[in-house]
Amino acid sequence: MSIGPDTPAAAAIKTGAAPTPFQTGSVLLLSLCHFIHDIYSSFLSPLLPLLIEKHAMSLTRAGLLSTVMQIPALFNPLIGVWADRISMRWFIILAPAMTAVPMSLIGTAPNYGVLMLLLFVTGISVSLFHVPSPVMVAKLSGSRKGRGMSFFMTGGELARTVGPLAAVAGVSALGLEGFYPMMGFGVAASIWLFFQFKDVPIGSGRRRPASLMGSWRAMRHVMLPLLGILCARGFMHASVSTFLPTFIRLQTGDLWLAGIALTLVEAAGVGGVLASGSLSDRFGRRRILVISLLGAPLALLGFVYLEGWMRFAALIATGFTLLSTTPVMLALVQEQNPAQPAAANGFYMMASFMARSAVVVIVGFLGDMIGLEATYLCSAVLGLMGIPFILMLPGKEKTG
Repeated sequence: MSIGPDTPAAAAIKTGAAPTPFQTGSVLLLSLCHFIHDIYSSFLSPLLPLLIEKHAMSLTRAGLLSTVMQIPALFNPLIGVWADRISMRWFIILAPAMTAVPMSLIGTAPNYGVLMLLLFVTGISVSLFHVPSPVMVAKLSGSRKGRGMSFFMTGGELARTVGPLAAVAGVSALGLEGFYPMMGFGVAASIWLFFQFKDVPIGSGRRRPASLMGSWRAMRHVMLPLLGILCARGFMHASVSTFLPTFIRLQTGDLWLAGIALTLVEAAGVGGVLASGSLSDRFGRRRILVISLLGAPLALLGFVYLEGWMRFAALIATGFTLLSTTPVMLALVQEQNPAQPAAANGFYMMASFMARSAVVVIVGFLGDMIGLEATYLCSAVLGLMGIPFILMLPGKEKTG
């Protein structure tokens, strides 16, 4: 499975024209690249309980770490404009190593400031990878952009499923401060990706100047309601993805159970992202988003109130519905500005950052003030507030 310079997929990327057929092998290879990269970027949450202990952090300061990691996303629109003009294959090739090195060093950080610096460097790498790669997926997916985004995001969700267990296994075997050899896998992955992608340009190949403001004007009717959706969803996402291991460990004292719980959520999310994009191709983007943002708050409430196996079932349902929204929104963004797809994706990622970075600190503050269980209840109620924003999105319903 490879993308060579003479394949139809590579030719389509060079010319900027979307191929008519769905390029399955090429999309799967990019999804594998997403998987390798995001294993490392998922290390923070499962290691957060140990980092809290080491640096005597409050939950508010712990939530700020996630925000610092996402600050480079403020520059995503500029990265997107750049990606619309030049090839950015080197960022995709180098991303696993660029992310693996700082994330494998977080256990060695002597203080909170150095820890923040390592996470900021990681955030730069994450942005340089995630802005151009969905554009390439969209070009390789033809008219089935939802399906392509589902495959691509499945790679990311599988990484976040494996990542917590890999982090816990690594720290159990090596210790928090001896965790740094884990970077070797990411470096080896970048070497392998070099031979897979070195001849493939990633970008539109346009030489005309790209207009940042022009792209925003073309996208603002989509981005403003998406920002509302992302903020409402962000409370649930921060509660589950950032603080679930801490919540479980506070209740049980078991780090392995905390990692397994997060893995369970992410595994369910794999099913959600794999299904939702293709379903939105068939039934419409807005309809699938409404179903997801109704199901996720109800499932999260079930996780808080239920007991035993029903609680685990609610956790699975939370992961499935909560994480299924991303490929649908990515496909919607790519459809709305085909002239500058990377810039459009950059605006979306910046909006996602603005929502997540603010919300995760608020969730951490609420956790300090009222406890994580009450915070989960508030997050579920606030998640329902995203539904009115869905109705403001463009109404291109059936896409395939």
